Amino acid sequence: MSSDEKQVAPRSLAEALRAKDDGSLAALLRARPDLITPVPTDLTQLATRAGTRASVIRALERLDRFTLQTAEALAVAPEPADRETLLALLAGDENDPAVVGAFPHALAALREQALVWGPDDRLRLVRTARELLAPSPQHPSPTGLGPTVAEATAGMSPGRIQEILTAAGLPTTHDAVSAVASLTALFTDRARMADLLAAAPPDSLDVLSRLVWGPPYGQVTAEPAARLRWLLDRGLLLPTAPGTVALPREVALHLRAGRAHRNTEPLPPAVEPAATHRPQVVDTTAAGQAYTSLATIEELLKDWDEGGPTVLRAGGLSVRDLKRTAAALDLSEPVAAFWVELAYAAGLLASDGEADERYAATPAYDEWLELPAAGRWTRLATAWLSGTRTAGVIGGRDTKERTLAALGPGLDRSAAPEVRHRVLTLLAALPEGASASPDSVVARLHWERALRGAASSDDLRARLARWTLSEAESLGITGRGALSAHGRALIGAESSAPAPETDSGAEQASGPGDKLPVHHHRHHPAPPPQPRSPAELASAAARAGKLLAPLLPEPLDHVLLQADLTAVAPGPLQRPLADTLDVLADVESKGGATVYRFTPGSVRRALDAGRSASDLHAFLSEHSRTPVPQPLTYLIDDVARRHGHLRIGSASAYVRCDDDALLNEIIADKRSQGLRLRRLAPTVLAAQADPATLLEGLRSMGFAPAAESAEGDVLITRAHAHRTPPRTAPEPVPDGPPSPDTTLLGAAIRAIRAGDLASTTPHKPTAAAPGRNGTLPRTTSAETLATMQAAVLTGDTLWIGYVNAEGSASQRVIAPIKVEGGFVTAYDHTADEVRTYPLHRVTGVAELADEQA
Repeated sequence: MSSDEKQVAPRSLAEALRAKDDGSLAALLRARPDLITPVPTDLTQLATRAGTRASVIRALERLDRFTLQTAEALAVAPEPADRETLLALLAGDENDPAVVGAFPHALAALREQALVWGPDDRLRLVRTARELLAPSPQHPSPTGLGPTVAEATAGMSPGRIQEILTAAGLPTTHDAVSAVASLTALFTDRARMADLLAAAPPDSLDVLSRLVWGPPYGQVTAEPAARLRWLLDRGLLLPTAPGTVALPREVALHLRAGRAHRNTEPLPPAVEPAATHRPQVVDTTAAGQAYTSLATIEELLKDWDEGGPTVLRAGGLSVRDLKRTAAALDLSEPVAAFWVELAYAAGLLASDGEADERYAATPAYDEWLELPAAGRWTRLATAWLSGTRTAGVIGGRDTKERTLAALGPGLDRSAAPEVRHRVLTLLAALPEGASASPDSVVARLHWERALRGAASSDDLRARLARWTLSEAESLGITGRGALSAHGRALIGAESSAPAPETDSGAEQASGPGDKLPVHHHRHHPAPPPQPRSPAELASAAARAGKLLAPLLPEPLDHVLLQADLTAVAPGPLQRPLADTLDVLADVESKGGATVYRFTPGSVRRALDAGRSASDLHAFLSEHSRTPVPQPLTYLIDDVARRHGHLRIGSASAYVRCDDDALLNEIIADKRSQGLRLRRLAPTVLAAQADPATLLEGLRSMGFAPAAESAEGDVLITRAHAHRTPPRTAPEPVPDGPPSPDTTLLGAAIRAIRAGDLASTTPHKPTAAAPGRNGTLPRTTSAETLATMQAAVLTGDTLWIGYVNAEGSASQRVIAPIKVEGGFVTAYDHTADEVRTYPLHRVTGVAELADEQA
């Protein structure tokens, strides 16, 4: 680097940001959107915000493992460090070619996110990041390194330091500073250190080997053993506290062959295929699961059609209600909880808000039912892909040790959308038809977000990844563990044709050269893509629906009636047929074909719903591909003949019948004693039970009564659906501020640049307040008006202080165009547009210096 370049090296992060172009600033704000909320007034404020602890931790959490290792290595390097020193800490003495290939990308990523600044010969880590990553006794570094010689000897007496120099074979010095420098030079000289350690007793070398990879601290007694004494005398171990010694960083690096980390991981672990299937098999399997998912949601909400379970006082579904729902769906409780949560996330169910609050379907559910099957599936898939509610945590505990309930609070996990999308993207990178090993997916995710939890299975991201693989299969996004064609479309990966990751060995073996850029673009990928906008997600879902639609079975308009009073539906039925058959018969079994059974109770249910026997005969004749069996005809006629023969009304309740012998039979039946019946007339019985209880009691005795109104008309009990008022689907809880779009980025960068111009441009001092250069003077109204009018005539640019209607103060650079009526119209460089300002809100004005104007 030339002397001229060294002279313009930035002295602070703010100066480094000032030297960036707009594209680099946009990349920074896109990678760290918290820096733009709200928009900083200038680059100095942006740099200050980029160095706050919360923002730095968030940025570090989004680094992949090798980029984080690069930052950790810079934290243990001398400050400032040059590029070669940093690379040596990562690549070691053997100059690992994989590290050499990945290093430029990692350093560029740290620069892009403003975690590292300065030229290549003076690299600096942001101070907050250094404090977080540098080793200390209270916060050990992942590198396992200890203090430097200078840090460990800070409180040591000068005489003791000179004794260490003598024992190490170094000449004594006149002061402690030069003594420490001499000892440091010895420990960083590979040849002299090798000679020193060659003379060490084997037991002493064994002590060093136990400390070399960390932790670097050990305990000693007041009278150390000979093997420890030899190390202490030569400064290879240095006391840091009474009874505690540390291995100096320089010594550890020599023993590690220059590596800061025991295992440097420049390449992401490959996602390993677990099995491979024909793409057609994957797509058809996924389509079958997709149709099953629609049927499951319909069955769930049909079960809750007349009002579902009550809402717990603290919100959510009780354990008992979840068990009952799981039994009704013939699923395990965790799987049932997933479907309940998915219906809620899609806006298909909610609480009704009544005094006795219950869960029920929303009006959106009826609209959803009218959509084609592919449209219904895309509604579920997009709700799952973008939602933050996580069914997998149900049954666990929150921070206050309260049990997390289905549909209750506390189920949002902000990382869920990113993990789901990333897992599906990793599946898309495999050859078509290949499923992935869950362990390799988890390992890859942990490499990409190294600080987000531990590598264990208890890590939230690891659990989210495993839940994603299972839930995607249940939804039909994957089939047999492989990503389907419509699943690729859903994540926008239709056109991708990635090369298998097994090629990595060949390129790595070739070493640096022509293939190196390909090597590290493929194997050191950029951070995962930013979340898509709702419009982009809707467009991708529409493409996925078009691919899925031909694979879904066409609804049938017929069933096969059998002589054993059953009907077989060989596939999904059209909705009117399915709805009527659900009333007329009971579902006996499900699967590829659904079996319905006709019973006296089911036929009576159809008659109660207003159907006549002739209606039922006509319906079955129309929709059966086989002749209507005689036993079924007899069953319908028999139930219809007895249906309504008895009439029940409210007296408290009464039974009336033209056949007094039938009433005698009812009174004589011991099962009627609980109804407390008594004869009022030859054709009327009174009961001490309400009409509903009386109706159910007589039905349980084998009779087929019908309810009647106060006017004596038969009451038709039609199926009715309870619906909530209109409800919106739950909003996802974002993981920090949303990523800014291009328009916002452009406006923010213009505002920051203009604000920086206002704060850094030299200004002319005024007579009223000469002040310091860069400090806005306060001017009177007359001075402000005169300066504005003069600037209109001369075309000068002014620097003003302005307070808006909300009382917020700012500084602006304007070029006045017109002054009249107490307002100034000017081109505002800060906003990059012409604006009008009330003069009474201008607190001060100054001209820019001549050389800047």
